[in-house]
Amino acid sequence: MPPTVLVIGGSDSSGGAGLVRDVQVLTQFEVRTRCVVTAVTAQTDQKVAAIQYTSPEVVRQQMWAALNGGGIDAVKIGMLGTRATIEAVVETLPSADEIPIVLDPVFASSSGGTLLEESGLGVLRDRLIPLVTIVTPNLLEGAILLRDDPATDVPMMIGQAQRLLCLGSRAVLLKGGHATGVEAVDVLSTAANLAPVLFRGPRVNSVLRGTGCALSSAIAASLAAGVPLAAACERAKGHVLRTLQRAAG
Repeated sequence: MPPTVLVIGGSDSSGGAGLVRDVQVLTQFEVRTRCVVTAVTAQTDQKVAAIQYTSPEVVRQQMWAALNGGGIDAVKIGMLGTRATIEAVVETLPSADEIPIVLDPVFASSSGGTLLEESGLGVLRDRLIPLVTIVTPNLLEGAILLRDDPATDVPMMIGQAQRLLCLGSRAVLLKGGHATGVEAVDVLSTAANLAPVLFRGPRVNSVLRGTGCALSSAIAASLAAGVPLAAACERAKGHVLRTLQRAAG
């Protein structure tokens, strides 16, 4: 049987991000998927037109049903939207000692629009992040979590990744896709290794929504298959790079 990933996140009517992108990527990695829907969004590539949040109790029941079936090999968490939803996930989430958990901290859509209410940020930072295996913020998300300015070079990224690790996750992958320069550099910092690992790739002149969803889902797919964390991150970065290169023609 192929491994199974439980994906927790919101739907995107454009298909560019969210659960649709997650399932696409996991299917490419030959991984089965179970889904917990936290919100339904009406989006285009230019804006978020509407959001309907799923009630926290329904989120909790979806998680219970998905987990009760057994056979979950990894969890990927994306858009949560509200403080109450985050609390429901925290209360229902399995231990990362048993199942690897990947958190993509979604605060806003690349098409514009806030996807996490302000009161949810502290709960995500203080209660959810300590429960996960790896958190995968981009530069802006990392800065928001640290209440700091975004890193502008690799040494600053290394420093911020180490500080993000202090929030309690077992690992942090700080993504440099929104930086400048000929290379896109991601920094992996783990509690088990004092030396950060740098993943470098050429910067592709392409605009594509859902790359954060794709990266975190690819990491979850590899972890579900038993791939070590650093190798899972490297494979995921390669997957996203190839996707961007195809989009660039």
